[in-house]
Amino acid sequence: MYIGEKYDVIVIGGGHAGCEAALSAARMGAKTLMICLYLDSIAMMPCNPSIGGPAKGHIVREIDALGGECAAAADASTRHLRWLNTSKGAAVRTLRAQCSPRRYSDHYRMALLTQRNLELHQAQASELLIEDGRAAGVKIKTGQSFYAECVIIATGTYLDSRIYIGTTAHKSGPLGMVAATDFAKSLRGCGLDMGRLRTDTTPRLHYDTIDWEALDCQRSIDEPQAFSHFGEKKVYDEMICGLTRTNARTHEIIRKYFGKSPLYTGKLGTIGPRYCPSIDDKIIKFPEKETHPIFLEPITPEGKEVYVQNFSTSMCLEAQFESVRTIKGCERAHILRPGYAIEYDFVMPTQLKPWLEAKAVKNLFLAGQVNGTSGYEEAAGQGLIAGINAALRARGGEPFVLRRDQAYIGVLIDDLVTKGTNEPYRMLTSRCEYRLTLRHDNAAERLCQAGHDVGLLPDEKYEKYLAAKEAEERERIRISEYKIPPSEEVNEKLSEIPSSPLCEGMSAADLLRRPEVDWKFVYDMTNSAAEEEIFEKISNELKYEGYVSRQQRQVEKFRRMELLKIPPYIKYGELTGLSDEGRGKLAKISPATLGQASRIPGVPPTDIQLLWVAIERGRRGADAAK
Repeated sequence: MYIGEKYDVIVIGGGHAGCEAALSAARMGAKTLMICLYLDSIAMMPCNPSIGGPAKGHIVREIDALGGECAAAADASTRHLRWLNTSKGAAVRTLRAQCSPRRYSDHYRMALLTQRNLELHQAQASELLIEDGRAAGVKIKTGQSFYAECVIIATGTYLDSRIYIGTTAHKSGPLGMVAATDFAKSLRGCGLDMGRLRTDTTPRLHYDTIDWEALDCQRSIDEPQAFSHFGEKKVYDEMICGLTRTNARTHEIIRKYFGKSPLYTGKLGTIGPRYCPSIDDKIIKFPEKETHPIFLEPITPEGKEVYVQNFSTSMCLEAQFESVRTIKGCERAHILRPGYAIEYDFVMPTQLKPWLEAKAVKNLFLAGQVNGTSGYEEAAGQGLIAGINAALRARGGEPFVLRRDQAYIGVLIDDLVTKGTNEPYRMLTSRCEYRLTLRHDNAAERLCQAGHDVGLLPDEKYEKYLAAKEAEERERIRISEYKIPPSEEVNEKLSEIPSSPLCEGMSAADLLRRPEVDWKFVYDMTNSAAEEEIFEKISNELKYEGYVSRQQRQVEKFRRMELLKIPPYIKYGELTGLSDEGRGKLAKISPATLGQASRIPGVPPTDIQLLWVAIERGRRGADAAK
């Protein structure tokens, strides 16, 4: 049975990827339908109720600069906010917010329900409809079909998902939701190469059963801040997190129950997240460690739930109760929801083009954890790009691709489609070779123009960005002209830092270039009227100036390789001199550019040189034939 008129875009899934995909497509004018399992679980936070942190916070800022919703949802639901990596420099410093999952979900739900060009429908997708090698729509469990020019799959960890707690296992999505078993079978039938991954969650404790006075406390920062460039900065002091640690008794109990652990017995054969291992996995792999840090993070005051950060597990319920109660402050703790492991299907991301369209099925886009990633932010970033490109495809536009030198989102997607993954992929600052120029504080400068050009960032936000850019330029000129005298008072203040005294007048900009001089020192000394965030950004750029110039030269070299597209006349099987491994990898990935080809694992530099020669030879031949 066919229902309704044809859509431009259908989005399957209501998690972070699905929400950003649906919103971006609709905001660009595409008639969009979102199909999700349960309207009340939109943008659900089944794991840690936090947004941001190293690399992840950068992604949230980038989503916001392009015109997405994640930063605004975080700001609307933040209860606790901190700066992370403050001692490691401005390049990797970013915000991390503890959010109320209910407020967070409500914000997204309202954004979706009030968005023009967007319809929501609660249903379970059962079959992907394909006609003539292209995605045509979706069939739902009750038998009806919906059709569209493009389909975006953002099914998260629901595909044929299975929950493990101790020796028990059952079909289920996160937090007891329905598993998408039929739809997983449909995707396998489409010829997509799929695998299995695993992620683990922590127990949730009852707030009133924790001895908070016995814990070290972690408070929010006391400065007004926000993730969104366009939102109101606030101080968030609604909650306090508790810090504690495991001990020898905790580890002894966990070992006692190894015989009932699906991880230890081999019942879980899938690979979990490398950078967020379960507590039982830590005990197995690091037996020499006598203690591990634990963060107790209240979730919502209404639900009295507390998330036990760094204590994810698939152990049996007895093991969870006993081990939790050995931890300082948790001696009387009651578990409201047990921790569990969840296994699920994912699609090998090397089957995707750099704009997240499937190579084998035209007009089919995939985004989020279905591509093998972990984390809300990584999913949201992919969803935004998939939504943009589906909307562009529906109206006949060219694909939108972010480069590695443009955004962390560009690094994320390039890693996925070029290198693939056999474990839940997590974005890290160390994965980004251009992190000096991809900072938390310059996301707007990098991406607002692109967001506006593609039709996603609205005029009012774009004008706010332009006003901030103009104010920054005025301040930059002012401090370059502002002379600080070599007075006794100035030199006395410099000696307190300590910094060498001035023998003659110096511009405020040159003083800011000194590594030991904090931006606040010069801000106060020059009586600046600029926003502190603007002044700090200018300071960061001045201090990093030499390093950034060197990195910009690397970026230019990178761009030349990215601009050199690999034409369709290149047949890897016919190129003499290529290594066997390189030929196989190039044929499998089908890179779009020479730059992407150079990043494929197993393709040696000599193969890239041969490929470049073949491209140039073909280009010269084509020019001569004209």
